Amino acid sequence: MTAPLLLVEGLRKRFGGLCATDDLSLAVRPGELHALIGPNGAGKSTAIAQITGEIRPDAGRILFAGRDITRLPPSRRVRRGLSRTFQIVQLLDEATTLENVALAVQAHQGHSFRFWRDARRDERLRQPARQLLLRAGVEAALWEQRTGDLSAGARKQVELAIALAAAPRLLLLDEPMAGLGPSESRAMTETLRGLKGRLAILLVEHDMEAVFALADRVSVLVDGRCIASGEPAEIRADPAVRAAYLTEDEEA
Repeated sequence: MTAPLLLVEGLRKRFGGLCATDDLSLAVRPGELHALIGPNGAGKSTAIAQITGEIRPDAGRILFAGRDITRLPPSRRVRRGLSRTFQIVQLLDEATTLENVALAVQAHQGHSFRFWRDARRDERLRQPARQLLLRAGVEAALWEQRTGDLSAGARKQVELAIALAAAPRLLLLDEPMAGLGPSESRAMTETLRGLKGRLAILLVEHDMEAVFALADRVSVLVDGRCIASGEPAEIRADPAVRAAYLTEDEEA
């Protein structure tokens, strides 16, 4: 069996009396799309923040490509191949779609940073930015629009293109379907389907239709603890998972 690209072992995190992460263990293999699901307050975003280095765990360790990254800062994790998107999209609204992504290319290529003058003119930045926008499913008609004028779905796609600018080996997606309408969710699902196999993806998502359409494996988090992990069919049929999460979600 292929060795995991990401291996989380015994992760724990407390905030006062709240145990947000309770002995969490998780493995993501190269090229796999692994979904992390669970009810609100289950600790999914806290787990992602520990994997990316924004929050330091109280116990446990995180291995990436066989190396311990538990105490590395976020910037060094990005250089090793970890990249993420956020539930709330963070973009430069006054810049165009293409400029936003070109700036991300500039940052990861180590070019001199002169605000967005280079991003507006330099084809060494703009051409790779166009390729990233295509990979993220952003329509060419939107590339010269201000990001502040884009729909929620298009903004999510632009953020995805920015995350891809880091050339990640593992992409962590925090609720990419949040706030999207049905057609936008379907478009994002197809975009992620196109990325499957080209890099590993850890997907945190409440949209169960998207999860079961995309995931190779699913882990279920409840009260900070992983109660089940397996292929989508196994998770759908697991009585403990249905009692804790899926039945409630289907009824909603």
